[in-house]
Amino acid sequence: MTTAGDDLPDVPSGSPHYRILLIEDDLGDALLVEELLHDTGLPFELTTRATLAQARTELATSQADCILLDLHLPDVSGIDALTAVRALAPNTAVIVMTGLSEAQAGTEAMAAGAQDYLVKGKVEADLLHRTVRYAVHRSQTERANSQAQAARQRAEENARLERGLLPQPILDTSTVRVTSRYLPGAALALLGGDFLDVVEGDDGLLHAVVGDVSGHGPDAAALGVFLRIAWRSLVLGGHQGEDLLHLMERILIAERGSHSLFATCTLLKLDQRAGTITLHLAGHHEPLLTTVDGTHEVTAAHGIALGIVPGLRSWPSTTVALPAAGALTLYTDGLTEGHSGADNDRLGVEGLLTLIESLPPADPAVHVDRLIQETHRLNAGRHSDDLAVLRLDWGDTHSRA
Repeated sequence: MTTAGDDLPDVPSGSPHYRILLIEDDLGDALLVEELLHDTGLPFELTTRATLAQARTELATSQADCILLDLHLPDVSGIDALTAVRALAPNTAVIVMTGLSEAQAGTEAMAAGAQDYLVKGKVEADLLHRTVRYAVHRSQTERANSQAQAARQRAEENARLERGLLPQPILDTSTVRVTSRYLPGAALALLGGDFLDVVEGDDGLLHAVVGDVSGHGPDAAALGVFLRIAWRSLVLGGHQGEDLLHLMERILIAERGSHSLFATCTLLKLDQRAGTITLHLAGHHEPLLTTVDGTHEVTAAHGIALGIVPGLRSWPSTTVALPAAGALTLYTDGLTEGHSGADNDRLGVEGLLTLIESLPPADPAVHVDRLIQETHRLNAGRHSDDLAVLRLDWGDTHSRA
């Protein structure tokens, strides 16, 4: 490897340092390229390899800003050589070097993905200087444009999926106030399979669900949307409890394909007239009940997650009496699995309850937003998971948490 330093008189301070890989089996041509690079005044590091196999090993362990490629190597030649190098380093500028008799080779190489070409025997320092700089610039611009386009597409896909995961409640006569929040995981803002929904059935009862499909990314998010829409359709069709969960599990198995995904969820049926809720926990944790005396977990029987043991149908129900005024908070584990502060301990349910009690009384929506902000502050970016929160308020709860 040969290095020309930044102290060259014609190189402005702050100029980029070019890592150049020369793939050339002719020692004379390789020496000429190195001399020309010195004459360009570019700060560079040059690595020379004689075959594609050697270049493959080099590119597996180090990166290059620019590859100078001879189209006639001992183990590959022509456009095949360019195709192979582009496959090894798709984000690196490639400049091919052709012979005097290969009039069409350069233009064909550019059509195949090379940034530029040089004709051996006609290369001078100024030409090489411009060619390397412009090729690297074009490659970086293309990569930035590609990344920006991918980010836009991902944002558009996430927006469509998020609309499916966070729907508008269907409420007719119910006086229950619904507050819902959904936040994707931080890494690349990828959606997972958290989902929630609230509908008022023809029976006048309020039905709610919060669920979490295992895994992250489009497969989990799409399955979460399927399950959320299935839940809403089945509830409006009169299905409840174990029967509803059984049908949701069948849909999950049919839609998950070859992926071994499963889902946890909490089903809730709220009867305001009777002052009760009925819960079914399918591998999910209990909701939180807030009253004038504070906030605590609702004690309820646990069942198995959907898709773990298909057909087992182990989803016992729990009915709990409610106060005249209060709030229920259903959530996914993204709210509790983050860290609880400077140490590595997880927040957990106990930490969440302590945090809730420490927050000042506020409007339900403000309270939920503050709760999420505080969990994120304590976590400080050390844990990334989707987060879904659904809060149901009834009676006069606006003056407290």
